[in-house]
Amino acid sequence: MGNKNDLGTSVDSQQQTQSTAQRASPSSDSSNTERRAMTYEQLAERRSTPRSKTPFYKVMLGLNIFGWVGMVVVLILFHYARPDFISGVQQYWGIEGDASWSQSHLSAMTIMLQVCLIVSLISIVMRARRNRRRTDSFGANLIILFAIAAISLITLATTLGL
Repeated sequence: MGNKNDLGTSVDSQQQTQSTAQRASPSSDSSNTERRAMTYEQLAERRSTPRSKTPFYKVMLGLNIFGWVGMVVVLILFHYARPDFISGVQQYWGIEGDASWSQSHLSAMTIMLQVCLIVSLISIVMRARRNRRRTDSFGANLIILFAIAAISLITLATTLGL
């Protein structure tokens, strides 16, 4: 009667022929819009995920924690590597103390400082590539870690000749 589906084909068969035609020609306009819509949905889903839930953020956080724990290890190694403090009372009474650096602790401390330097540099580069917005944090703690490790290595190299 005035129904456009009364041409002798059912609605299901018309939909099947349309879907097979779309599959046959992937460059059609409708398939391109489906691809664009899908990528837009994926983009919207990615942007709706908080930064703290992304694997990249977790790797950066892990590197940051590893760098600072490494600096604590360096401080502990420094405590055991340095020579004993000989006070005036000890000199007066003739009590001897160790006046040399512990070479095994010193070499471990140098290696840990180099690791801290490399980890902080990698984290700084990763953060610089990731941060694009004005509201993104700067990461001053990584720069402080880098500066402490670099100054410590320079001091060790000039003072002890390493």
